[in-house]
Amino acid sequence: MADKPLFLVTIISIGVVMAILLTGIGGFAKGGEFNRKHGNRMMRWRLYAQAAAIAIMLLFVWWRAR
Repeated sequence: MADKPLFLVTIISIGVVMAILLTGIGGFAKGGEFNRKHGNRMMRWRLYAQAAAIAIMLLFVWWRAR
């Protein structure tokens, strides 16, 4: 299963969501100028990336069921 391109795209999309989430949480924990400037933007990006990751996962499941 790991040799399938859609599986690799799914794993990468999950990694992107995790990276954005951890950056946002780190900025929130640190506070300061970064959080004031980018906090809401990071969480908005996380929502977009998460929606894309879910869509990719559903596409992967649909493709495997065929």
